[in-house]
Amino acid sequence: MNEPLVVRTPAWPLRRFDAIRRGLDRFPLSIVQLAMRIAVGSVFFSAGLLKYRSPELTLLLFRDEYKVPFFDPALMARMATFNELTFSTLLIFGLATRVATLPMLGMIAVIQTFVYPEAWIEHLLWASILIFLLTRGAGALSLDRVAERLLMKDTTKRPHSKST
Repeated sequence: MNEPLVVRTPAWPLRRFDAIRRGLDRFPLSIVQLAMRIAVGSVFFSAGLLKYRSPELTLLLFRDEYKVPFFDPALMARMATFNELTFSTLLIFGLATRVATLPMLGMIAVIQTFVYPEAWIEHLLWASILIFLLTRGAGALSLDRVAERLLMKDTTKRPHSKST
């Protein structure tokens, strides 16, 4: 008799893998979102702090190295310092997170296009995180969530007025 050889894999490794996967699915996304906000926000905040502490060097960098076309280097240096300090702080605290991602994505686009195109891997990583936060929000561990709850509580307390 020539019967085909059937190899049966034991079910326990697949069940174990599925149990691990289900356990990982329960990991709170809000912790991942917090880590993302801190990771990208701290990069931009550090850069902004450096610019703030050394305005003369910052101006030289924008004039002689960065050379962003069409714009005054002094204006670009001030805008970059403001954006990096302001929007990174909002991002870290999770306040107006979706709005805060937009100028940061704009800065990444300018840096990638005109300043450091060879750093595309780093820029892609930052942009991916920012796009995730833009589309999914800051998460439960954020001031956005606190504000949302306060606004919802406020709207439920107001009596509905009847218009006649």
